[in-house]
Amino acid sequence: MTDRVTVVRRAAWTVAWDEGASQHVYMQDADVAFSEAGILYVGPAYQGQADEEIAGAGIMAMPGLVNIHCHSGDEPIAKGLFEDVGTAALWGNALYEYSALIDADADAKAACQTVMLSDLMRSGVTTHLDIASPAPTWLSLAARSGLRSYLAPGFREAQWRMAGSHRLEFEWNEAQGRERYGEALAFVEEARAHPSGRIDGVIAPSQIETCSEELIQDAVGHARSRGMRITIHAAQTMAEHEELLRRTGETAPAMLERLGVLGPDLILGHCIFLDHHSWTRQRSRYDLERLASSGTSVAHCPVTFARSGMTLESLGAYLRAGVNVGIGTDSYPFNMLEEMREALICSRVSGRSVFDIDTGSLFSAATIGGAKALGRGDIGRLVSGAKADLALVDLSHPSMQPVHDPLRNLIHCAADRAIRDVYVDGKAVVKDRRVVNLDYDGAVRELQDAQRRACRRAERDDPQGRPLSALAPCSLPLHR
Repeated sequence: MTDRVTVVRRAAWTVAWDEGASQHVYMQDADVAFSEAGILYVGPAYQGQADEEIAGAGIMAMPGLVNIHCHSGDEPIAKGLFEDVGTAALWGNALYEYSALIDADADAKAACQTVMLSDLMRSGVTTHLDIASPAPTWLSLAARSGLRSYLAPGFREAQWRMAGSHRLEFEWNEAQGRERYGEALAFVEEARAHPSGRIDGVIAPSQIETCSEELIQDAVGHARSRGMRITIHAAQTMAEHEELLRRTGETAPAMLERLGVLGPDLILGHCIFLDHHSWTRQRSRYDLERLASSGTSVAHCPVTFARSGMTLESLGAYLRAGVNVGIGTDSYPFNMLEEMREALICSRVSGRSVFDIDTGSLFSAATIGGAKALGRGDIGRLVSGAKADLALVDLSHPSMQPVHDPLRNLIHCAADRAIRDVYVDGKAVVKDRRVVNLDYDGAVRELQDAQRRACRRAERDDPQGRPLSALAPCSLPLHR
């Protein structure tokens, strides 16, 4: 039995892959033929089998976006709580004192994951890397969604503890960390064996400062013996940067280089505070060279850090140094196109130039950069032989009009509002803007009660015993 072939006929615009030039290019009035077997044809006047035809007059066909860093565990219920707070003594970051207080209970895990997966797909994502704690439905929901999924169960030996609102401390439990590591290894093997062929596992020591050097080396060694990808949060905050200097006298990339961990199979989450960053005490530029020469990838997630007043300096500088960078959403909103817009704006502001990065380079990071980080030459591009992972953009949407350069309109203006259909392995996962395989609306309805439960636990667990009105004050006073 032959695969069912879908053909987009004479798409007004197509973001195609030019193998000779190794870059995305625009085609106009091109046909795109695909099936479960992959992309069959991109070009003029396709003459082969066509079981379903889609009129392309008002369509841009583009490769699906590759998100290499996100968290489904509790982020969807953190929305609206801590955007205006932070710990002044920790450079204004809200992560340790505030965000760590919010955790989804078992009843909310599936809803949180469903909302994240749905929002990602609705913004054109076809591949994602999710770092979370294993939950009973984590693997099954990822498979049901239809997305191409890399699942990374995090493990660590130390918990963050805040002393008042002025000092970050670490509570170590090596035995428990090793136990979680063992559970993670079992899970990733289960993920790799999933019959869908779309699921893989990733080895994920959670944060560079919460894992011993021995655990990091053991985990990386295991991953490399199994041909797996590795991801770890590193150089993500100034608190972490200063802690590593206190312990080792090294930056995160220098420490990982000493441990023999850097390499093309490693994805570093965030990688903001390197030795060249203006907030750090160093005034050298060795870290970018360490990353570039080793082939290590960076997962850049600007939105959540920009909310705390900090940014990577600058994305354009990383790319010019030869560092492979992919884009991730990290937390809410799980909107890859909005994340890309913020990445461009932050890079131009921190780089102090409109020329620091352009739209084409950003789109390449969100597709080819992510694919390279995952070791994939068959995603993030529309070319014969690649996986049939693509998105169809509605050019008639008001935010896409008038059309001179459709990618600029999509990233700078329309974002997810213009995404009409999304396919993974040739099967629709979003059709006419509706998520096909998951109960998105039902999951959204669950979030309000889930957030209330999480907030009650946050009040109970806050070391200072503060009420929610003090932890997460509303942006306007409540009228009595």
